[in-house]
Amino acid sequence: MEGASYQRSPKVKIREVKDDYLKFELRDTDASVANALRRVMIAEVPTIAIDLVEIEVNSSVLNDEFIAHRLGLIPLTSERAMSMRFSRDCDACDGDGQCEFCSVEFHLRAKCMTDQTLDVTSKDLISSDHTVVPVDFSDALGDDSSEHKGITIVKLRRGQELRLRAIARKGIGKDHAKWSPAATVTFMYEPEIHINEDLVETLSLEEKQSWVDSSPTKVFDIDPNTEQVVVVDPEAYTYDDEVIKKAEAMGKPGLVEIYAKEDSFVFTVESTGAIKATQLVLNAIEVLKQKLDAVRLSEDTVEADDQFGELGAHMRGG
Repeated sequence: MEGASYQRSPKVKIREVKDDYLKFELRDTDASVANALRRVMIAEVPTIAIDLVEIEVNSSVLNDEFIAHRLGLIPLTSERAMSMRFSRDCDACDGDGQCEFCSVEFHLRAKCMTDQTLDVTSKDLISSDHTVVPVDFSDALGDDSSEHKGITIVKLRRGQELRLRAIARKGIGKDHAKWSPAATVTFMYEPEIHINEDLVETLSLEEKQSWVDSSPTKVFDIDPNTEQVVVVDPEAYTYDDEVIKKAEAMGKPGLVEIYAKEDSFVFTVESTGAIKATQLVLNAIEVLKQKLDAVRLSEDTVEADDQFGELGAHMRGG
């Protein structure tokens, strides 16, 4: 209807927060918005990753391409990625991708001088920018930082040497998975579970236990005091319908009714460490807003390219 407004006001409730983990509820919206947010977090939030490797000396057992690939997959701290330029759009270096505005330079020099195997790790990478360094997982693992050696790149024996120069650039997961800041992003519909108390009363304690145990996950339990069936963890339900089938097999159809709340979602976000999980969500919302503005304000994709610069280059694919 002309003049009708379909605007909604989504609400967010934070459940659990860690540096690399976030669980939150998204309410009063629909699946299209939830899935758009999930896809942007995985594929369109920019990070920084090694994109060019120049090998000077490599006498290790791994070939140059193997080492370059391993370097690209090392997560780098990317708090400044949103403010950096994409190398293809950088006018300071004419798209060469090797200037301070669009890249960070790394050097690695390692040589084994003893009979003991030398582990070359991400901590051996020397960065030209102290804000962009390999992610340190020692805190997350509970290790002492002096003992945790970082991500292994290659192992060297006596006389073997590795010297290289690497350029890290800004990118998004849509171009290559090494730029994805998310280890995993999932959401599920929040379940709404209603137990028919009258039908439950007709069951013996053994039948109640048998019905509770039919759920593959610990959704229901029996209260030891009242012997009533209670819902202990509705979000553990995986929409497998096993308890519904069990109730029908027991001759008690309608014992439980389970619905998915179509406007309520529970998100689980795990970061690679390149950026914090909370910042990943905020950056994803900002990118999503930019994309929606590009669609709303531009009549076609070409105008979006001109107006939004670095974002416009991805509009044709998204």
